[in-house]
Amino acid sequence: MTDEPLVLSDSPREGVARLTLNRPGARNAQNLDLIRQLDDGFTAAMRDGSVKVIVLAANGPDFSAGHDLRQLLDKEDEARFGEHGSSGNFSAPHHEGYMAREEEAYIATCRRWRNLTKPTIAQVHGRCIAGGLMLAWVCDLIIAAEDATFHDPVSAWGGNGLEWFAYPWEFGARKAKEFLFTGDIWTASEAWRLGMVNHVVPPGELADFTLDLAGRIASKPSFALKAAKQSVNAALDAQGQPQAIDTAFQIHHLTHMRNLLENDGEMVDAKVMPKMWKDREE
Repeated sequence: MTDEPLVLSDSPREGVARLTLNRPGARNAQNLDLIRQLDDGFTAAMRDGSVKVIVLAANGPDFSAGHDLRQLLDKEDEARFGEHGSSGNFSAPHHEGYMAREEEAYIATCRRWRNLTKPTIAQVHGRCIAGGLMLAWVCDLIIAAEDATFHDPVSAWGGNGLEWFAYPWEFGARKAKEFLFTGDIWTASEAWRLGMVNHVVPPGELADFTLDLAGRIASKPSFALKAAKQSVNAALDAQGQPQAIDTAFQIHHLTHMRNLLENDGEMVDAKVMPKMWKDREE
C-alpha cells in the first residue's frame, strides 16, 4: 500500500459526484483496499444531500483488469471482513472461509452498490476484464469509449463465470452463453448492440459526454430518480435476478471445490490465475 488513495473523489458538475479508480499501475485490479475505499466513496456520496448522480471512472489505460489475483482474499485479511455482509466464519479453514470472504467482498458489496438509491453511471475505457465487469454492471448506465473491450476468461480455469452473475440480463441468454463458452473479447460496439452499453463515444469525448449525461439526470427531482431506479430494479427482482445470482455464486464455489480436490488442497486459481493476471498487464 502507498499513501496515494486507490479511489479519488471529486465533484465535476453540480449534483454529480465522481469516483475514480486510481490504481493505474495495476490496471485498476481490485484488491481488498480498493474495494473498501470504493465502498467508502459510494457511502460518502450517498450521505451527501447535494449529490444526485454518481459517476464511476478510472485512471490509467484500462477501466479494470478485474480482481487482484495475487491477493485472492487471503485469510490474513480476515480481520477486515464482516462490515456489510451477512456472512461469517471468515477464518474458517479451507473452502468454507474462502467462500465466506468472497460473499462479503464481492456479493455483499455488489448488491449494495446495485441497490444505491441514487443513479450511477460507469465510464468505461480500455479493457474491462472479469471482475471489472462487476463494477460496470452494478451501475445503472454504462458509457463506453470506442476503445473499450469486455472480456471474461474465467472458463479457462473451469469456472462458470463471475461472482456477480448478471450475464443473462446484460446480453440475453444465448449471447451470455457464447461470451462465457468462448472467453472472446467483445468490443464496445458489440456490447452496445446487445444492450449492455448505453452509448459509445470517441475516447477523447468520454469524460465530457458522461458528465453531460450525468448533469441532465441531476437536473431531475432526486425522489423521482430514486422511484424510477427502484421500479426498474424491482422488475429485475421479479424476474428472479437476485436468486439467480445467488445460485450461480454457489455453483461458482463448487468449481473452486473441484479445483481444491484436483490440486491436493491448493486452489488452482493460486497457480494459474496470477499468470493470467500478469498477461492482462502486458
